[in-house]
Order: sequence, then C-alpha cells, then structure tokens
Amino acid sequence: MNKINRRSFLQTSLAASAALSLPARVRAAADGANGDIRVAVVGFHGRGESHISGYLGMKDKGVRIVALCDVDTAVLDKGVAQLKAKGQEVTAYQDIRKLLESNEIDAVSIATPNHWHSLGGIWALQAGKDLYVEKPVSHNVWEGRQLVKATEVQMGVQSRSGVGNTAALEWVKSDPLGKLLYVRGLCYKRRASIGKVDGDQPIPSTIDYDLWCGPAEKLPLHRKNLHYDWHWVWNTGNGDLGNQGIHQMDIARRFLGEAGIAPATFSVGGRLGYVDDAETPNSLVVFHDYAKAPLIFEVRGLPASAESKAMDEYRNSSIGVVAQYENGYIVCPDYNNAYAVDKDNKLVMKFGNPPIPKSVTVSDSPDSKEKTKGDPDRENHFANFIKAVRSRKNSDLRAPILEGHVSSALCHTGNISYRLGKKLAPDAIREKIKGNKEAMDSFERLATHLAANKVDITNDQLTFGEYIKFDPTAEKFIDNKDADKLLTREYRAPFVVPEKV
Repeated sequence: MNKINRRSFLQTSLAASAALSLPARVRAAADGANGDIRVAVVGFHGRGESHISGYLGMKDKGVRIVALCDVDTAVLDKGVAQLKAKGQEVTAYQDIRKLLESNEIDAVSIATPNHWHSLGGIWALQAGKDLYVEKPVSHNVWEGRQLVKATEVQMGVQSRSGVGNTAALEWVKSDPLGKLLYVRGLCYKRRASIGKVDGDQPIPSTIDYDLWCGPAEKLPLHRKNLHYDWHWVWNTGNGDLGNQGIHQMDIARRFLGEAGIAPATFSVGGRLGYVDDAETPNSLVVFHDYAKAPLIFEVRGLPASAESKAMDEYRNSSIGVVAQYENGYIVCPDYNNAYAVDKDNKLVMKFGNPPIPKSVTVSDSPDSKEKTKGDPDRENHFANFIKAVRSRKNSDLRAPILEGHVSSALCHTGNISYRLGKKLAPDAIREKIKGNKEAMDSFERLATHLAANKVDITNDQLTFGEYIKFDPTAEKFIDNKDADKLLTREYRAPFVVPEKV
C-alpha cells in the first residue's frame, strides 16, 4: 500500500461523508494494507465484551487485541486474565490517556458509558488512532458535532451492516408502495426499577471515580449500582431512547432519507409504574416533525400488563421499525431482516430471513419462494471497520460518523423536549395534539398500555414535552435559550471536549 498522509485522508473522507456512525480512522503505515491491525478496547463491562469477541474472531485476518482499558481494575484484571487464558497477551491501562500515548496501538474501539464517547473518540483521533465508537456517538448534540469535525469514524449501529433492512431500504427507493406516510421506531424493552437508596452510596474501591466521571459532573453516587444504571440518569446517560432506541432511530431516519436533525420536535411521557432513583422516562413518545413525513418514536419499559412478562407489540414488533406507505408497509423486526406487506395484508417481499406473522398472508405460488433479497456475504460491523482501516476509503464505511451524529442527535432533541416539559392531565394533552392523527394514536395506545400496568395518568400525570423548533444547519434551537443550554454541558477540567479539534 502506498503511504498516505493521515490528515489528507481524513480531510478527504470527511468531505465525502454523509452517512451514519461506525468507527473508522486508518493508520498511514506502509504496511497498513497487509500488516496486523493492533486494536485496543476501551470499556468492556457490557457492550465492550462484544468488541473483544468481534476482534478475536478476526485473528486469521491479521487483527490483534493488544490492549485493554477500563477505569475499574476488577473489570480490567478479569479481562486481561481471560485473554491471557486464550493465549492473547495484552497491556492493561486504567487511564485512556496513557493508552493513547502508546505507539503500539493502531485502532481504538470505545464502549464506555455514553458521557465518554465523544471525548474519548476525539482524543483517540488526535493521537492518530483509527476509531470505532459505540452508539450513541455523543452524550449531547454539540459534542457529537465536534466528533464529526475531528474526522471520519465508524459508529456501533449494527443495523448498518444488516442484510435485510439494507435491502429493504434499497428496494423501497423505487416507490413500490407509494408515498411514505410515517415511520415508527419502537423500543418496547423491559426495564425494571433500579431501586431506591436512602443516601449516597460508597464507590467501589476498584474504581477511579474521577476518571469514571470524566467530562460529566462528579456527583455522589445515589443509586444502588454504578455500572449500567448510569443509563437512567441525565448526567451520564440518555435513557432508553439513546441506549437501545438509537438503533431503531437510525433505521427509521434512513427510511425517511433525511440527512439532518428534525426541524421541530415534541414529546410526551414519564417514569411511571414504580418510584426509583432513575431520572429518564421509561414511557415516552417522541414526534419528529419532518417535512416529508413524521418520525415517531415510542419507548416502553413496562410489560404488556401488570400481570404479564411479555412486551407490547406494534405490527408484530417490539424492538423494530414500521414504515407506513399509501399502499402497504415495511417492518424491520430486528437489525438484520425486513418484510413488506401490501394494503390487503399480503406479503410482497421479504428481505433476509424475517419471521412472518400469521396475520400476514403468504402466497403458496412458486413466485413467493424467490421473494428474498439480501447479500449473504455482507460482513459484520467490526469486519467492516477493519476493511475501512485497511483500504483507507471512506466509501467502505457503512456507518460514517456524520450519520451517527444525526441519529444520536434525534435522541438528544427528543430528550430535551421531555426535560423542558410540564405535567398535564390527559385531556389537556389531547387538546395539544388534536388534529395530529399519528401523535394521537401513539398517545392513546400509550395511555392504554399504562392503564394495563395499573398506572392512572389522571393522577400520575404524563409530561408533555416542549414543542421545540430547530435549525438543522446551525444545529441550534430557534428562539429557545433553555433548549440551547441542553445542546451541550459544562465540562469538568481536564476532561473538556475542545472547541477546536
């Protein structure tokens, strides 16, 4: 491979990009096309374990994990021991800054809590490393844009490497189902109470809490578990909208074909069904008012009813996307598969190998057996990152950082609307959204769902989020200083996302 200046490559790739979010930055070594890619995984108490498995599975392709980093030494020591048992020698780091000083690392794969994603990614890029960063790419809109400015990156939205939904998105471009009416993203995923403590909790002795907090405010721990439950407090997490929902938000936006953040947004929801130490809503509807068609997102953390362990479904899907057209609809029930149904509820096409519900009529004709579209040779998300690292072509990335930024920002603006909202009685909410058929449908189904969980929204009122207008070009709200404040945060030195990257 010819030597190529990293900065030149990055500038070229950034100019060419307009996609989603997967990590990818490529080293300029002369042996980059054929030599080993040396990877460091940062943060692996949860999703990072999949990063480790993914890269270990590419040993025969010249990919080596050479370093692990985690602020919790108990997690770090366990990870190092597990790799050593597999014959993999790695260097352990508790501080990402020390890791980034090493010249023995080519690529960094970040799976830390959300509040570290952008800063860790920017630091890695400034240190000359190729970068894969988990979803959402940011904890707020401003820092996500700063990560975009830093260079081209690949984000961990695995659906970008999914066979079926990608084929469905391509198929529908020819308008086989007519005009798009709306897209619904669904995150019906059980989230039990995280409990309620009486006071501040001790920080585990194995954790460097200053490093763990990083750019976030260093607050006392006021919940039972430091790990994972950080998702449900605003200081470090983004609720299930930014946790699971980012996957479906991205697919939904791709059906719309929208490249920017929605020009107007409102929400309705709450944290209901139990009282705990979390802050983020477990029941939420977000309405992104795009000109072409609305993107509606629904979060439900409670089961189908108080007596049930199952989750609700919408068009036979609980965690998925439904795109409604004039003459039918498409369902993406997972990251990898999809199917299209016409107005008579007959199967039109399937993409990949989705489960077809009994409510959908499937033809027995020989024709129907041929209605499968997809690329079985499509490599997985981590392999796609490595491919781009070797080729140094932005076009090889399935989830470029700009796309990841926009889809992540849709989660952030939905949350901002909610955080600025006020509790209202059910009829007052109905008055606010009257005339908006799809918003009303989402609200009434949410009300029915909550009633099935013995939540009386007349007493435990829902929050009606502020209707916020947004300038997608400037990435600022229009005449709303309170909303603008939530586009960023007060960073804690020395963990500051730089103004210039």
